[in-house]
Amino acid sequence: MNKDAKIYVAGHAGMVGSAVVRCLNAHGSNNLVLRTSKELDLTRQADVEKFFDETKPEFVFLAAARVGGIMANNTYRAEFIYTNIMIQSNVIHSAWKTGVKKLLFFSSSCVYPRGCAQPMKEEYLWSDKLEPTNEPYAVAKLFGMSMCRAYNEQYGTKFISVVPTNLYGQNDNYDPEQSHVMAALIDKFHCAKIEKNPAVTLWGTGTPRRELMYVDDAAEAALFLMQNYAGNEPINIGLGEDHTIRELAEVVREIVGYQGDILFDTTKPDGVPQKLLDMSNLHSMGWKSQTPLKQGLTMAYDWYLKSPFAT
Repeated sequence: MNKDAKIYVAGHAGMVGSAVVRCLNAHGSNNLVLRTSKELDLTRQADVEKFFDETKPEFVFLAAARVGGIMANNTYRAEFIYTNIMIQSNVIHSAWKTGVKKLLFFSSSCVYPRGCAQPMKEEYLWSDKLEPTNEPYAVAKLFGMSMCRAYNEQYGTKFISVVPTNLYGQNDNYDPEQSHVMAALIDKFHCAKIEKNPAVTLWGTGTPRRELMYVDDAAEAALFLMQNYAGNEPINIGLGEDHTIRELAEVVREIVGYQGDILFDTTKPDGVPQKLLDMSNLHSMGWKSQTPLKQGLTMAYDWYLKSPFAT
């Protein structure tokens, strides 16, 4: 994949897609094809096929998705499964029809079973039941991974799947009803600081463990795999280390500069007890994440302060 290659980043305005664009730009790519959701509705098959016919990208990063935290996943179950399956089906099928050289599909660590052995190896996929609160989203992501494999097996394409851990960073969604864990923590502590609230209340018990990765590191890993991997098996992207929600909350409280207490509402669900990825495969290829948690969170909070989400 040379610097002049025509590369389509689907979902370039989102957190993951925008990180991929920054990564490609940093590595000198100068022929990116980008469309907003208003310019191209990826759920409409005819529109997607026309776009691929007209632009004929050589490489595709499929980062477009309907995403959200535990509340959004559990509330908009039909939308999460429908929208994601439609996007994936249209983009992957059109990539094959127009002869795309290689496609990278971003899945999610929620595709692993709820009671999965830790750390989660790629071979554990499909081995048990999914977490109920985000099952529709996880099913859609499993569908996309299966579709990449099927097209490789039948048509000889080079469509690879990656399974990133929980991500945070620039262009994250801080809407309280849509946000993931780290965005939710940053927003809660910042608002409590501004409003001088004596305490911040978080969902659950604070004991679940989460692996958090700065999104630009995930983009670097994706580019590395696009250039160095062509197998059918999905590859985990993460750090191989995790923290409890309580520990993460304390780090965010320090970075934000909030002085109040941290409380937990145990009537609310915890979600999956632990989601730690086994990083043996990616590490054995020679790639490791470079951004420590506190440094990444500091950069994420700096971006948040400049965004419309900050009050």
